[in-house]
Amino acid sequence: MKPVVYKEGVVITATELKQSFGKYLDFVEEQNDVVITKNGRKVARLTPYVTDIEQYFTIRDKALDYQYGGKKVSYEEFMEIYEKSTLRMEYINGEIYLLASPTIGHQEILGRLHLNFNGYFQGKKCRVFLAPFDVHFHKKDFKEPDVMQPDLLVACDLEGNVTEKGRYMGTPTLVVEILSESTRNKDLIDKLNTYMLSGVKEYWIIDQKQESITVYSFADCGIDRYKFYEQNDVTRSIAFDGLSVDGESIFGDLI
Repeated sequence: MKPVVYKEGVVITATELKQSFGKYLDFVEEQNDVVITKNGRKVARLTPYVTDIEQYFTIRDKALDYQYGGKKVSYEEFMEIYEKSTLRMEYINGEIYLLASPTIGHQEILGRLHLNFNGYFQGKKCRVFLAPFDVHFHKKDFKEPDVMQPDLLVACDLEGNVTEKGRYMGTPTLVVEILSESTRNKDLIDKLNTYMLSGVKEYWIIDQKQESITVYSFADCGIDRYKFYEQNDVTRSIAFDGLSVDGESIFGDLI
């Protein structure tokens, strides 16, 4: 006889579980919950095992529509998934994006850039951080923030914006993304929009394939100006006077 399924799952007694454990285990494998009672009181629940990404898609299917064009994952749901996961992920416009491992070239560029930036900000108020480093970007006129991990960022508002758990909750002054084939569209469109609307002042996009750096300056939640630099150029920051990077030192002799 097949178990009767209620809204909360199959409800059985502890005795029934002992007598037919294999049957109810099979039932759980079919993605059903089994609630166990003892002396008329619910005491335990058997639930199907799911991976982090399976849990994500389950929540997507069951959740109500939220803003951002009808996407199905809320900021609260993302944070619940993220806190329980060992995967690297970002949350942009209501969508979860899993982050792939970076290439050798990506990491070489990031390391060189960090040395340059760290030298400039040595002894200054602002600090330089590398990914993975979560930032919650609150976009103008949007209820829920995006949660992203810029490849490199400069934070000048640490005071009062670090939680007791050591989480940064401020807005970086400058962010840097190094393009890859899998993230190109996201970095050029979605992330640019998020940084622009959340109060970031400057955004560097580094393209290893074209050996170029594009610098965007934002003001009043819009693009104020931008400049394109090639390998033989010296890229100069707009927000920080004297901060510059020689293209050859970034792109030269990459593996």
